[in-house]
Amino acid sequence: MRILAAALLMTSACMTPAPADVGVEQPVPVHGSTPGYRCDVSRAQGLVGQASSSTLGGRALELTGARTIRWIRPGDAVTMDYREDRLNIHLTGRGRVERLACG
Repeated sequence: MRILAAALLMTSACMTPAPADVGVEQPVPVHGSTPGYRCDVSRAQGLVGQASSSTLGGRALELTGARTIRWIRPGDAVTMDYREDRLNIHLTGRGRVERLACG
């Protein structure tokens, strides 16, 4: 009984109260940016429809100014965090570029 009481006490010490703004829509958190890198897809729209490859990825980074790429295939789970320095390349089921987006 003492062990159970001690475990409950330790567990409750780790809990934090819910913030007062629960239920209020929160902005998407910005988790990263690298100085000198900011994604802009406007110059890379010509890549839509092309087959995914490491060469295409390098060209996409060059055109967009992004630092990293996240390849997203149909059905992939992705985090909702926003990164100013990340390029998201959305692919079709056949591995072709469907669209480009920053974040």
